[in-house]
Order: sequence, then C-alpha cells, then structure tokens
Amino acid sequence: MKVRDAIHTDTPALQTTDTVGEALGALMEHHVRHLPVIDADEQLIGIMSEEALMTADTHEATIEALVARQPIAVYPSDHVFDAARTMVRHGLSTVPVVDGERQYIGLIRRHDIFDTFAQMLSTQAPGAILALEVDPRDYALAKLVHLIEQNDAKVLAVASETPSQTDASKLRVTLKLNVVDTTRLRHVLQHNGYDVVASFGDEDDELLDRIEAFMHYLDV
Repeated sequence: MKVRDAIHTDTPALQTTDTVGEALGALMEHHVRHLPVIDADEQLIGIMSEEALMTADTHEATIEALVARQPIAVYPSDHVFDAARTMVRHGLSTVPVVDGERQYIGLIRRHDIFDTFAQMLSTQAPGAILALEVDPRDYALAKLVHLIEQNDAKVLAVASETPSQTDASKLRVTLKLNVVDTTRLRHVLQHNGYDVVASFGDEDDELLDRIEAFMHYLDV
C-alpha cells in the first residue's frame, strides 16, 4: 500500500506564526506529540514537537524559533513501510507527506500506520496465529506455505523478524491462518523442523489484551 492511500488530512499543520499555546492546544486536540509546520505558501518547514514547546518561556511566543527545521517527510508514492521506518527512526508520532516541490499535502499518524498494517495482516479475518522459529538457512516461504496448505489450511498473512537478543541465530515467523484449530498443523510443523513458540486462537483473550495494550500505547 502506498502512502497516498493512508494520508490523513483532518489534522491541520501549524504555521510559524502560531503561538506556543495554540500549538500545544492543537497537539492535545489531535492526540499527537508532533505536527508539521508550514509557511504561508504551504511549503514544509519542519516539525514541531511537544517537548520543544514545553521549553518555551511563555505560551504567547510564536513557535518559529522552536521549530526543528529538519527535512523529514515522505512522498505519496512511497510505501507505508517507508513511513513506518521514518516514524520509528526519528521517534515521531506523525510524519509529513509532501510532493516533489516540498509542498505540504497531509500527514500520516501512528494510528494510520497501525490501521494499514492491521488490514495487510488480515487481523479482522477469523483464524489462528502461529509464531514459529527456524534457522534462517532452512527458511523458505514457499516450502512453509506448501506444508500448511497440504494440511487443509491457508496462510492469510505472514511476517518475519529476528528475535530480540534471545537467539539472534533464529528467524521468527508469524502466520495468520484461516483455521482456528491448529493442533494437527502444529504437530506437523514441529515434525518438519519448525519450533512453534506461540499459538493464539481466534478468541484468544491474551491476544486481544495485547492488541488493546498496543492501541493504548499509540494514544499516549
């Protein structure tokens, strides 16, 4: 999915002539910690952070001197993965979207990224989630999918990651399936060298709790 499909236009950018108080009010109103700043020609100037605003001596001062004039932005033709990477790399809650002339178009919020990824990972579709660990040398997606389909199941979405410092030699693969009961499938996967480290059913309360906790984090 491209950035243009996830642009949020309801949250206005700030102007350099806005006061600190007005900028803080906008951040609070839209539940974000960063907002783009544009000039009178709607050219992107930089990003205003809540942290920088809190250093101001008075709420009546304009934000012009506080703006982080960094060329951080993504383009409509970029993939949403690029927006997510930019957001994480710079610790942002929003990322500006501009055209080739640095003209401001809109922004992408953390929620926009989450909603897009949720759709891509088929989180709303019924089915179980399996987390596997495998040696990277033995990992072949086509082989894994074929093995699952041989056992009357289909892969709706797949994601891979290197486990955090526990065992960097193992690749972790998370699968969203179209079936709820994975008892037989887990046995087959274990038999074929895949270590099933976690399994979540369609109605798993722990999984729902994790999703709710993550959504709460995005709102902070």
